Order: sequence, then structure tokens, then C-alpha cells
Amino acid sequence: MLLRNSVSSTLSQAFSALFLLATFSAATAQEHGAPFDCEPIVDGVRYDLTGLKGLQLLGWEVHSPPSRFIDELRFDLCGMLHPVGGRSGEDQCPSGTVACLTKINRKGSERTDRITAVIPVAHVSSLDPEISHLSSSEGLSIVLHGPLYPSSPSNLVPQSLKVNLACAESSSSPLLASYENGQVTVEWSSRSACKAHGQHPSLPSDEKEGSSEDTPGDVPIEHVGSGLGFFFLMLLLALCAYAALGAYRNYSVYGARGLDLIPHRDFWREVPYLLQDVVHHLCSNVRPRQPGRRGYVTV
Repeated sequence: MLLRNSVSSTLSQAFSALFLLATFSAATAQEHGAPFDCEPIVDGVRYDLTGLKGLQLLGWEVHSPPSRFIDELRFDLCGMLHPVGGRSGEDQCPSGTVACLTKINRKGSERTDRITAVIPVAHVSSLDPEISHLSSSEGLSIVLHGPLYPSSPSNLVPQSLKVNLACAESSSSPLLASYENGQVTVEWSSRSACKAHGQHPSLPSDEKEGSSEDTPGDVPIEHVGSGLGFFFLMLLLALCAYAALGAYRNYSVYGARGLDLIPHRDFWREVPYLLQDVVHHLCSNVRPRQPGRRGYVTV
């Protein structure tokens, strides 16, 4: 009984730590937000923009001898950017950035670039996507927002990325059009932005029978379960880490082999009996009590 209580206490502490780790990871993911959904619905038409995912690198140069000023834009419409190899952390946008504008100064024949500004123009913490149809031609206008960035010591300007995605039979490379008042504008052409390429989302059978005039755009579509799935994924990873670290500790400290590598093996042996005790306790509480016999008791 003492061994069982000791093992139960140890496992309770271990699972509490794992639960806190998984909860913290889920809360962190919720705080940072999620990337742009590349299957948006605009006026009842679902567009599939997943073919545009991946890193896009573009920019322009301004020659001012003996230096060159370079504006480099990196963005991923459907995901978050990864760190750039060979650059220090202070010369990169923070984690969770969707679009990053880097201003570089390159002088003469020098091989090293001097990074003068790193601007997260779109970030998952404040993405707030705005999607509409282009007014001048067929296509989509996508605006992704970012945090405030100081244009001067006393002026904070909200940043954003505007992608004008025009309908075209063949895709073209994106073009950095402008950067004005904190907004980066990108011109892009793709077949994914054509209405004929989109699909109308299917409605439930009861809604199809109930109304023939309602458009699919009137039906709100929500994606649920992603946070719960992430929580269980982090919990599974934490359990795997617990098993791996426990086995390594048993091997390196005690020289364990085989089943002895299992951390808290004595507890896992006691699990069936603990479950049996729990079930017996619950059943004894739920089971209705038989009324006692009334009257005198023979002494």
C-alpha cells in the first residue's frame, strides 16, 4: 500500500507537469494566432490558393553611388516565415511573421550588407485578413495586417501587406509595387484567383431543401477542433519525451536493460489494480443501499 501511494504521488506530479506544459503550448499558439486560411470564401465562392503557398522573395534596388539601397520582401501567403540562415536574431523579423520587409544598405565592393530596418508588415498576432474582389479586374484583394512600427521616434504606423491577386490563365511571379504609409503592395497573377476556378461550398441537405434562394455565402463556416487537436498533439509529444528521458536516465544512472528501462515501471504494474480500486469505489458509491431490517435485534 505504501509503494502504491508513493508511485501514485510521483505519477501525479509528473502528469501535472505534462498537463501544464501542454496547456502552456496551447495557450501560446492561441495567443500568436493562426496563418491565413488559403481556402477563403468570397461572395459564396471558395477559392483554393494553396498552390501559392511557400516562400516568395522579391524586392527592388535604388543606386545612390557609392551605395545601393535594397528593399527585400519575404512573405508566405499561407504560412509563417522561417529564420534566414546567416543572419543574427536582431536582423530578422520575430517568430510568427507572415511578411517581412528588410531594408539593406550595400556599399561599393563590400561583401557584407548593413541591415538598417527589419519590418514585420504582417504577423499572425494581428493578421485580421480582409478579402474582397478587385474593382478593376477579376481577382482578389487580400490585406494582411501587422504590428505597429515606428516611422519616427514619436510616430507608430500600423503595417500591412496588400496582395492584388489578378485572374490569369498562367501564373506570374509576384512583383513588389510599393511601400507607402506602412502598407506593402504586391501585384500577382494566378489562375487560382479566377471565379471559374473556384467552387461553391456544399450545404447540408436540410438547408438545401429549406431554401433555394439563399446563397452559400449566407452560411457561416467555422473551422473548429484545431486547438483541441493541437493540445492532444502536445500532450502526446510530452508523453513521448517523458518516456524517452526516463529510459535514458534509467540506462545511464542504473544501467537498466529491457523492461527495466521503462520509467516508473512499478507504477505501470500497479495501474490495473489502481483502476480496479477506482472502479470498485465508484460502483460502491453508485450502488443503491439495501434498507436495513427494522425491529428488535436478538442479543
